[in-house]
Amino acid sequence: MPREILTERNILVTGGAGFLGSRVVAELKSEGCSPDKISVPRSATCDLRVDKNCIEALADIDIVIHLAARVGGIGYNQTHSAELFYDNLTMGTRILHESWRADVKKFVGIGTVCAYPKNTPIPFKEEDLWNGYPEETNAPYGLAKKMLLVQGQAYRQQYGFNAIYLLPVNLYGPGDNFDPDSSHVVPALIKKFYEAKVSNQNEVVVWGTGKATREFLYVDDAAEGIVKATQKYNKADPVNIGSSFEISIRELAELIAKLTKYEGKITFDSSKPDGQPRRKLDTSKAEQEFDFKSTTTFEEGLGRTIDWYGEKISSKS
Repeated sequence: MPREILTERNILVTGGAGFLGSRVVAELKSEGCSPDKISVPRSATCDLRVDKNCIEALADIDIVIHLAARVGGIGYNQTHSAELFYDNLTMGTRILHESWRADVKKFVGIGTVCAYPKNTPIPFKEEDLWNGYPEETNAPYGLAKKMLLVQGQAYRQQYGFNAIYLLPVNLYGPGDNFDPDSSHVVPALIKKFYEAKVSNQNEVVVWGTGKATREFLYVDDAAEGIVKATQKYNKADPVNIGSSFEISIRELAELIAKLTKYEGKITFDSSKPDGQPRRKLDTSKAEQEFDFKSTTTFEEGLGRTIDWYGEKISSKS
């Protein structure tokens, strides 16, 4: 299929007001898309678990970028596993099915690195996606999101529906979720170390052993990758979206301590879960297929995120 001319299309971005979605909308506008052609349904008035809402949201839409999701860190995954499974599976199944029924020209499904098996060889290659069960603490979420791939491939096979599936790694950046009950590791640690610095705490406790590794992608880079795939990628196979950078949780905590100028003790609570042992994606397919390669270094992006959080806290005081 030819390159998608986005400026000629009406585009629905589910979750378009969220952390990643707002960046995707901004990236679409930077590519010349008129704001009048970009539709962003809000969860308060458009619950995508309801068929009627999906049908109404898809009126006159040519492209769907499905970013809406219910997400959280390890603790949130443990305490809300049923909701994470049901809500993500239901939203994905309904919006993709109704997109096909509405004759949408392209559906861009956004999966998650949590869909990979627990002990996937490093770096994670797309062909390893089905070689085992996901890490237990996030399996319900990961599997629910993985069904977007199965459904998209099935609809492509039977109906010729152009559905693609992208696998972004853990995202971070200004505007992230810093709620300690549901945040991911980067904002959770930034909040901990920043508050420890301000209140002169002599210790910060970090979940797990510190040995687990993660890969992080700056949110603006992720938005660029998603828009490039929307323009250029039209195949059934899933594609990783990442930075191809790996750091241990211990190293991450030490780096955040340095950037926040926290000089106290860092203690690792090994009674808490580490989650998946290692995460690092093979990102070569994204570069080959739609010329995407992340450009923001981790320390640079982390510094911007810490500065944003500090300004936010200062503006409230």
